[in-house]
Amino acid sequence: MDLLLLYRGPLASCNYDCPYCPFAKRQDSREQLRADRAALSTFVDWTIRNPDGHQLEILFTPWGEGLTRSWYREALVALSHQPHVRRVAIQTNLAGRLTWAEQADPAKLALWATYHPGQVSRQRFLGACETLRDKGIRHSVGMVGLEEHFAEAAELRQALPEGTYLWVNAADGHTYDTEAEARWTAIDPLFGLSARPHASAGQECWAGETALSVIGDGTVRRCHFIPEPIGNLYDGSYLPALKPRPCSIKQCDCHIGYVHLKRLNLHQTFAGGIPERIPAHWGAPAQLVRLQHHIPARDEG
Repeated sequence: MDLLLLYRGPLASCNYDCPYCPFAKRQDSREQLRADRAALSTFVDWTIRNPDGHQLEILFTPWGEGLTRSWYREALVALSHQPHVRRVAIQTNLAGRLTWAEQADPAKLALWATYHPGQVSRQRFLGACETLRDKGIRHSVGMVGLEEHFAEAAELRQALPEGTYLWVNAADGHTYDTEAEARWTAIDPLFGLSARPHASAGQECWAGETALSVIGDGTVRRCHFIPEPIGNLYDGSYLPALKPRPCSIKQCDCHIGYVHLKRLNLHQTFAGGIPERIPAHWGAPAQLVRLQHHIPARDEG
């Protein structure tokens, strides 16, 4: 069976202090770090053994910054060399050195990188992206769509190669009028997907069927946003729960959730690049991408 696993362990510490993030500059205790390392080791061991015979894609979505911790770097390298792992990716701010990536299989490793103005210079961030390109590692780049960062986003889009997808996440609690949405859409042609929540109650979703959320102790949930457990990864009790079911929450406003809503057809839009958030055939003119994938200007629910 083909499965996408979104893993989130106890790690919550970050080296940045972004004002829009509740985990900014949070520090984990040594005990918390040891627990996170142990939990990740168990997950990696299970994945390598692959007792249930899956073909896997894996996305690490830590609350904090994982690549500053050696065990996440080691996990990415190890999993990239497993024959049954098609892709292994992580959400990261790219603050750490990237020499470790030379040990990974570049055909399977991918990074979902976020640029945070005020935390790192644009030049340094672009240098990290250039390193990834030199190493042949797939990556997307993104920002939060705050008005005060629009000029920086435009400069970043201009500086990045056309083949690098720059996504923009709508800022939490922020609404965008028609003019503002159009300006952000000129940078990210898929911004309309993020600009407002998607009605999801009762809608069919791949989450819980071919995509799962896994936390540190192995508890499996349909997605990060539905807390009800459906089993545990390590005892196999999740297997009977892999089935189609309607979403149980009113709306979905995060990419890692709504990308699986079947009515949005985003598995086609991001075919081959769901873990790292790269649209299929990226590099075509923005308007062509929008038309090819029938991205709606507004979600009618």
